[in-house]
Amino acid sequence: MIRYFDSAYIAKLYLNEPDSAAVREVAGSLKAVACCAHGSVEVAYVFHRKLREGALDRAGLMARMDQMQLDAARGYLRWLPIDSALLESAADSVRVLEADVWLRSADALHLVCARDNGFESLYSNDRHLLDASGWFGLKGIQISR
Repeated sequence: MIRYFDSAYIAKLYLNEPDSAAVREVAGSLKAVACCAHGSVEVAYVFHRKLREGALDRAGLMARMDQMQLDAARGYLRWLPIDSALLESAADSVRVLEADVWLRSADALHLVCARDNGFESLYSNDRHLLDASGWFGLKGIQISR
């Protein structure tokens, strides 16, 4: 089974943060996790933020980057491609959203990517992304203990 994880949950696979153990437990039961390709940049910069904050040293950042690349090469971590149709669909999604829906552009890419790749649900801890998931025909799932 493959599930769609947003970049925050992908980062929790490599970092010790609140709910990381629960996210790893769910991920460990899956054949693979998928995420929109821009998530790879988002996760890399989460690692960089941890470096800046002193939670990681340079070796720790490099080890996590290497492991993430290895997981992708092995097919466990699947970065789903972004093409012009996906970008157009994400931009066009504002036509149907109510004015009170809080959604950032990167999160819209996650939602459209998950939907357009046939996923029925999306795993995240981002409240706004989860709240907006129904607008994209997705079930938003938050993993917690």
